[in-house]
Amino acid sequence: MKKLFAIFTIAILALTLAACGGAKDEATKKEGKGGNKTLVVGASAVPHAEVLEAAKPLLKEKGIDLKVQVFTDYILPNVALHDGEIDANYFQTPGYLELQMKENKDFDFVSVGEIHQEPIGVYSKKYKSLDDLPKGAKIIMSDSFSDHGRILPIFEKAGLIKLKEGVGANARVEDIVENPKNLDFSTLIEAKLLASSFENGEGDAVVINTNYVLEAGINAKEYQIAREGDDVVPANLVVVNSKDKDNEEINTLVEVLKSKEIQKFIEEKYKGAVLSVK
Repeated sequence: MKKLFAIFTIAILALTLAACGGAKDEATKKEGKGGNKTLVVGASAVPHAEVLEAAKPLLKEKGIDLKVQVFTDYILPNVALHDGEIDANYFQTPGYLELQMKENKDFDFVSVGEIHQEPIGVYSKKYKSLDDLPKGAKIIMSDSFSDHGRILPIFEKAGLIKLKEGVGANARVEDIVENPKNLDFSTLIEAKLLASSFENGEGDAVVINTNYVLEAGINAKEYQIAREGDDVVPANLVVVNSKDKDNEEINTLVEVLKSKEIQKFIEEKYKGAVLSVK
């Protein structure tokens, strides 16, 4: 009987220690080397992850070890943020954030800082300007509707189409009321595939997000035939779960990303293809 009691006591003690160990792991999982806090941020590879890498030494001086988790699409960074796998993400614009929250009612996100701008550009291997596009030209663009309100005004400003009055940033293809050249905007593909589509010579022009242009090494000076005006380009945001909007480490991250050191890095690294938000 005493032997059975001893075995039972040992088992209870083992379970208690395991539970304490689990609690300790949970409490310390955010601790980095030397007692620094660890911050995990999800980002697109270019330029977002590169900007975050440049910020690492500055954050380390402030007691934060930054871990960058790179994503290759626009869907998973928000899923990972919602699931608590990352502390913040840095890849999206206000329009995309708004659309994602409308489509996913359980997302409770908020922007905590505008960091940089990436003008969307129109690229072509066949033509040197939008005016050169022939009748019925095939325009390939992102299947993300939040981008359409940025893309279509480029063509409207060039006088190639006219949009329904008042649609603004919510413009869609069906809002085109005049299209004298009958340009074909029906080919929509995933944003990360646009650069490959361009390189494969598909369509007459391809509208590509700047991060994918940089990632693919496309020569913008040679192939870009139009782009958004700098005055209308939305900012790329640092986004967190609403409950973390006042988190000290998150606020420090934003402070560093908006610092003169990082602004200088963006200007020198991307030579105008990416614009820092002052």
